[in-house]
Amino acid sequence: MSTEQPLADQVAVVTGAGRGIGRAAALALAEAGAHVVLAARSADQLEAVASEVRERGRRALAVPTDVTDEAAVEELTARTLREFSRVDVLVNNSGILASTPLLEQSPEEWDAVHATNVRGTFLVTRSIGRHLVDQGRGKVINIASNFAFTGVPMHAAYCSSKAAVVALTRSLAVEWARKGVQVNAIAPGYFATDLNADARADQDTYERILRGVPARRMGDVDELSPWLVLLAGPSSDFMTGETIVIDGGQTAR
Repeated sequence: MSTEQPLADQVAVVTGAGRGIGRAAALALAEAGAHVVLAARSADQLEAVASEVRERGRRALAVPTDVTDEAAVEELTARTLREFSRVDVLVNNSGILASTPLLEQSPEEWDAVHATNVRGTFLVTRSIGRHLVDQGRGKVINIASNFAFTGVPMHAAYCSSKAAVVALTRSLAVEWARKGVQVNAIAPGYFATDLNADARADQDTYERILRGVPARRMGDVDELSPWLVLLAGPSSDFMTGETIVIDGGQTAR
């Protein structure tokens, strides 16, 4: 296997792949040699990323998917196996954010955040995980958040959902350790994505955010690429149940 392409001819499934961290993950895995199955709700965005994957010489399959819908998730797995016959890597990136004081938060908004961030991660991991366990090898990479480890006003739904993702990562790592499947997570801090576009557009909010980050900047999604490839590749075969925090020192304060 080439050191330049540690994932040569492997098959990766990436959810939330139409933009932001999901797009960066898909392209990083493609550049490392993987064929990529792209899942998200927006078909147009998926097709654009699929074209970028193909430009890197890899195969791409775009499957519009609502990760909260069990039938849609099962179809994602079925189409992946029909097209590629196997899966080697799963990146659970689909997620949504709500910035609402708890006393003003509706049950519907709370449920929507947990449905995507927790239920969606569960459904996709269970569906793809059956195949990984059966074949006796595979990698699951969950995209959590440094908000899982800090108290953030007006983000109770998001913080608790990402804390659940971290707990799920640890639990599955132990459950699947003898199955040849490693389960790890990356917990990004503030990275410049569509998820925080409104915050970046407001100068006062943006400056307040940066004051809380020792590095005094937001991350670039490409800075996550080496970590994604590491966790997807053979160098992490003895690493499982870990969450890597990448946040410019924010949680170290």
